[in-house]
Amino acid sequence: MSKKQTHVVPNSEGGWDIKQSGGQRSSGHFDTKQEAVDRAREISRNQGNELVIHNKDGKISQKNSHGNDPYPPKG
Repeated sequence: MSKKQTHVVPNSEGGWDIKQSGGQRSSGHFDTKQEAVDRAREISRNQGNELVIHNKDGKISQKNSHGNDPYPPKG
């Protein structure tokens, strides 16, 4: 079973898009990466899935899981 993910990816025409794993359609388009990351983080938290942030070159720069950590840290 593959885990659902929310991706922040660069748009080829400029700006940044939010995409869900397995989906072709953008869940949102933003002028700046920070705006896209902030909105994607909200979506990811609401859905309890993993947030995957990509760089301009398409490589993954960071991942954050929301709600699916097998062993959440205490404290």
